[in-house]
Amino acid sequence: MSVTAAAGFRAAGVTAGLKPSGRPDVALVVNDGPEHVVAAVFTSNRVEAAPVTWSRQVVTDGRADVVLLNSGGANACTGAQGFLDTHRSAELAAVAVGVSAGDVVVCSTGLIGELLPMDKIESGITAAAGSLSADGGEDAATAIMTTDTVAKECTGFGSGYTIGGMAKGAGMLAPSLATMLVVITTDAVLTAEQADEALRAATAMSFDRIDSDGCQSTNDTVVLMASGASGVSPQMGEFTAILTQVCVDLAEQLIADAEGAAHDITIDVQGAANVDDALEVARSIARNNLFKCAVFGNDPNWGRVLAAVGTTSAAFEPAQLDVAINGVMVCRSGGVGDDRSGVDMSQREVKVEVFLHAGDADATVLTNDLTHDYVHENSAYST
Repeated sequence: MSVTAAAGFRAAGVTAGLKPSGRPDVALVVNDGPEHVVAAVFTSNRVEAAPVTWSRQVVTDGRADVVLLNSGGANACTGAQGFLDTHRSAELAAVAVGVSAGDVVVCSTGLIGELLPMDKIESGITAAAGSLSADGGEDAATAIMTTDTVAKECTGFGSGYTIGGMAKGAGMLAPSLATMLVVITTDAVLTAEQADEALRAATAMSFDRIDSDGCQSTNDTVVLMASGASGVSPQMGEFTAILTQVCVDLAEQLIADAEGAAHDITIDVQGAANVDDALEVARSIARNNLFKCAVFGNDPNWGRVLAAVGTTSAAFEPAQLDVAINGVMVCRSGGVGDDRSGVDMSQREVKVEVFLHAGDADATVLTNDLTHDYVHENSAYST
C-alpha cells in the first residue's frame, strides 16, 4: 500500500488523458487526520515550475490536507498562466475533497514549456476524488510515472507507527533532490518543526546523494505528511532513522530505473578531510561522462576516476590516492595497482571506492552508466 500504509490516508490514481499513451496521469493523496502536519523540500533550481512556487507557500504554515499530482506535463516555464492554472488546480481539488485550496500541495511532472489542458485536469481531479480509498496507494504511484518503467513504493515501521512513500523519477537525477516527485506519509504524531527537521535529515542522506546525469529538474518536490492517527509521538531519533531508510530505498529505486541504464554504480569516497570534500569527489566521478561510458562498456578504466578526482578542490595528495573497483584495488598510491583484468563488471551492480587518505570523513553517491538507450530516450523526449 506504501503511501496509504499509514493510518489516516487515502489515495487514488486515474487516467485524465494528459498522456498520449492513455496511462494514468492524475493522483490525489489525502490526509484525513486527525492531524494535518506537512513538511516539504523543493528543487534549488532558480528556474522553478509553477507548482513548486505555489507549494512553497502552502507548506509555510506547516499544514496540508491534500497532495495533487499530475504527470504528462511539468507546468514549468509557463509564465503567469501556469501559476493561475496551478491555483485553479488547487481550488478544484479543494472543492472535490472539502478542504481549503491553501492546504493543497500541487506537483507536476513532464515536458517543460507547455500549458496543462485544464479541462482534462479538472475531469481527472473529479475522477480521482471519487476513487479515493485506503487501498489507493499503488494506483497513485502508477499515475505519477513519466519515463519510469515501474512504480516506486516503500513502507517502514516504527514503534507503533508506520511510514509509507511513493516516488517517480527516471532521469535528470542530480543533487538538490533529483528530478522527482515524492510523497511520504506517516501516522505518527509530529509537530511541523519535527517533520521538517526529520525530512531534511533524511533527504540529505538519500535523494541528495543520487546523481544520474548531473541535470537538475525544475519540479523536484518531496512532501512528508503526518496524520497523527496512530496516537504515537515517536522518539525522533528512531523516526528519523526509519524515514531515512524509506527515502534511501526510494532513491535506490530511482537510480535502478534510470533511463536505459545497464549498471547501477555506487561511488564510495573514504578518508576525506570532511563530508563536503567526500561529496564533491563522489559527484565529480558520478558526472564524468567518460567514466560512465567506460562502465557501460564493462571497462574498469580507473584512470578516468582519478582524472575526475583531480578536478575537485578536495584536500588530497595525488600520490596517495587508491581506487578499488568491485573489490579489486586497481590503483595504489596514485599509480598502477592490481591487474584490472581481474575486475568483473558483468553484473549490474558496480562499486567504486576512492581512498583520499586526507581525513576520516566519507560519503556515498549513487549513479548509473551512460548508455545508447539513455541518449535515445532523451534525444526524442519532446517529440
